[in-house]
Amino acid sequence: MAYSREALIEAVSSQMPDKRWQHTLGVMESSVKLAERYGADPARAETAAILHDVAKYWPVERMKEIIEQNGLPSELLSYDKQLWHAEVGAFVAERDYEITDAEVLGAIRYHTSGREGMSLLEKIVCLADYIEPGRDFPGVDEIRRLSKVSLEEGLIAGFDSTISLLLQKRRIVFPLTVLARNDLVRILEDK
Repeated sequence: MAYSREALIEAVSSQMPDKRWQHTLGVMESSVKLAERYGADPARAETAAILHDVAKYWPVERMKEIIEQNGLPSELLSYDKQLWHAEVGAFVAERDYEITDAEVLGAIRYHTSGREGMSLLEKIVCLADYIEPGRDFPGVDEIRRLSKVSLEEGLIAGFDSTISLLLQKRRIVFPLTVLARNDLVRILEDK
């Protein structure tokens, strides 16, 4: 039996602190608005947004175990643990919440890193995660402005912000994020 919207909200909100649930509500709102603006299905965008951080507050060992025991990309374990919840979240959305829509699962899986060849729904949820109303970081207003111009422009600015921060902190940059950014730049160059 598929979960209703209300059942998903109840199940997911119970797994995170209130502050993170407020963030999720903001991503839901932003995803729906972006979907309406750019021609995606708002209901699918909202479903992906509800579930995008479902595993965010799970213990690291639990996420590691799920990655190792279920054939998820093991290279993730070599990168920042902040990336793990997206892949684990997509797995859990399918296993525990009966989400079978490949695009919704992709939007959950790539909301943190992006990827080359992002689908419309993946772009929407990833960008919504950057621009939701509760976000406050240097450059967020510019990312919000660009999100009204183009998904690609908004995402490039978001990825640039993330990559710049990681470089400033001398942290490892996840290769998929660099590939996603470069792919979006190519898309804009070809227009």
